[in-house]
Formats: sequence, C-alpha cells, structure tokens
Amino acid sequence: MSTWLSVGAGAGAGTGAGADDGVGAGSFSCQAPRATQTGMVTARPLPPPARSDPPPGDIDYPDSDGEPMSDNTLQFSWIMLLKENLDALLPDFVAGDLLWYPVEGSPTTRIGPDVLVALGRPKGYRGSYMQWREAGIAPQVVVEILSPNNTLREMMRKAAFYNQFGVQEFITIDPDARTGWAQVRTEQGPFDEVASIDGWTSPLLGIRFVREGEELAVYAPHGARFMSFAEEQAERLQATARAERESERAERESERAERESERAERESERARRMADRLAALGVDPDSV
Repeated sequence: MSTWLSVGAGAGAGTGAGADDGVGAGSFSCQAPRATQTGMVTARPLPPPARSDPPPGDIDYPDSDGEPMSDNTLQFSWIMLLKENLDALLPDFVAGDLLWYPVEGSPTTRIGPDVLVALGRPKGYRGSYMQWREAGIAPQVVVEILSPNNTLREMMRKAAFYNQFGVQEFITIDPDARTGWAQVRTEQGPFDEVASIDGWTSPLLGIRFVREGEELAVYAPHGARFMSFAEEQAERLQATARAERESERAERESERAERESERAERESERARRMADRLAALGVDPDSV
C-alpha cells in the first residue's frame, strides 16, 4: 500500500541526492520515501491530479466583482437617488450596483451598472441578474454615474457591452459637471447619441432631466421631483410641523370661539334677567 505525504521546502537540503531529485523547491505530494543502497532517502513526485471543467450547473457566478459601489459620496448619492425613486415609481425590477450576466456558461461575461431597470421582470431579491433566469430579458435601461476614476476607454468598453447585449437606453450622468448624455437604440439598430440630457425625457421610463441653476434635477412622469431619502425626511418633518402648527392654530381659534359663545350666553342671560325685573315693575322692556 502506498503512503502519501507532503514534503516541505528544504527537504533535501545538504544532500546531493536531495538536490538532484529537485526536493526543496516547495511543498508537493509524493510516495513514501524509499532507501537506496547508499542509505539516502529519495522521493518520487506524483503527477498532478487530472483537471476537468465543471458541468454547466456547477459554474460559479459571483455576486460581487470586488469593486466598490462608488468612489465618492456624490456618486453614491446619485446612485441611491435614481435607484430608490425608480424603484418606487415602477412596478418592475430596479437594482443598483448589481452584476448582470447576459450569457449562461460565461461567468466572465458580466458588468455591474450603477443602476439597471428590467421592465417586465418582478421585484425581489437577486444576488445577481442572470439573464437566462429572467425569461431572457436584458435590462432595457442602464445608468452609469461618472467618477474621477472613470476613463474614456472604460466608458467606451461599457457602451460596447451594452450595445452588444441589447440595452435600449444607456444614460451617463456627470455629477460634477451637472450634466449628462444618453445613447438610445432605435428599431433594434445601434445606439443613437443624445448629446445632452438637459430637457431630455427617457422614452422608456418617462423621467425628465433638467438643469436648474447649478443642479441637475430629475422629474417623474407625473411631475414630482426625484428627492433623496434625506430630502424626503426633511420635507415630511416640515409637513408634520406645519400640520401641528395648523392644528394648534385651529385649537386656539376653537377656544376663542368657545369663549365668545360663553360671553354671548352670559350677555343674553343678563339681558333676560333685566327684562324680568322690568316686567315685574310693570315696565315694558322694549320701551326702555
């Protein structure tokens, strides 16, 4: 019976036979050592185990590419602004920083848009967007938020990927310049470029981008402005404070009206008693 062992670095140091056998280059598996006529011990390396490709069902599609979601707070805030508002606006699947695998069996064919929208696909948890598990539907809209680390070559590569795998609208936003541009597919042809999204409305989403002073604003189809969670909370708190002040004002008005009613009632009672006394004296109250 053969015995397997691991031989560490330097196993044959100081012996000519060990040096000749190549032992000491690192750790490897071998058969049990055997004695030679000179008393030296040699080890015969084993061949590496046979390698085989995993069956298609065992292919790993990682949920992360190891890259950060954003490079700075401005980029992150834009990702969250679009993802959260689109998720609230649409009945379809919306995700931020999610890996998209368009081809089954090819885990290296992937990309992680800052925001993706898959119209016709239900909301719900996904570790990644595997297109073959989504009725073959590619995300129709993707958004990339530029950061200082983005290069022209990288953006061209992304545009080529989105064009190849069926994206209908590729929107790029430059938060530092408060502007952006878009590439829109028409009749299944290649992308047509929208040089500026200022005043532009997304054909698929119906959202509109508008440059307002030093800011780039986004509006929903019904006219409401996209707001961050912090802005919504601040507006909600302001509305609550206004409602409380209005309630307090109404309460004060009610108390004032009640006091007026009580005063009028007392005046009426006083007049009634006076009329009774005059009548008792035989004086017509109306003649006084």
